[in-house]
Amino acid sequence: MNTAQMLRWTDQFGRDYTDRNSLTLSELDALYHRNYGVTRRELNAQFLAGVPRNAHILEVGCNIGNQLSMLREMGFFNLYGIEIQHYALRQAKSRVREIDVVEASALEIPFCNESFDLVFTSGVLIHIAPVDLPLALAEIHRCTRKYIWGFEYHSRSLREVAYRGQQDLLWKMNYAQAFLRQFEDLELSRLEQLSYLDNSNVDCMFLIRKTRMVPAN
Repeated sequence: MNTAQMLRWTDQFGRDYTDRNSLTLSELDALYHRNYGVTRRELNAQFLAGVPRNAHILEVGCNIGNQLSMLREMGFFNLYGIEIQHYALRQAKSRVREIDVVEASALEIPFCNESFDLVFTSGVLIHIAPVDLPLALAEIHRCTRKYIWGFEYHSRSLREVAYRGQQDLLWKMNYAQAFLRQFEDLELSRLEQLSYLDNSNVDCMFLIRKTRMVPAN
């Protein structure tokens, strides 16, 4: 399945994005601190404090693998990622050799039901068109046994935003609420809205829990 957005993110436009955002982990932490006054490592520690280090974790849209690398530093070791852009995937495989990353999209996650204890996104749902978003949420919901973790741009209602002068590439909304509306077996465990220090934008990190868990095989 290829959408208009997927075609853009896998062509030169997407490769340029990867080149612009090829940060070291220290640079990524510094970026978060400049934006919100808190580092990504600090947010990870707050939200994942109750998640066992042997949890099986999948990142949907891992790009070059920085978020997975940070989790590895925290002591998580059953880490997996999917990424649609082959250019970014090659970099991820060279940067995070001990982490299993494969080429796939959020609309067709190539894993069985309940394969992971936690499935997460970081700045990925915002690039999925609203018409396709329910399928992406369903795939994430299908693949997790216990937790859904997200960090996405936030808006009270759906709002399209031009991205680098182009349309149909970025949307803001309440993504935590979208999960909760779509699935009755989810409950919100934690949510934090993060206001930018130098403008009026707001991002949101959320942790959602499945209330009816299927035992692992």
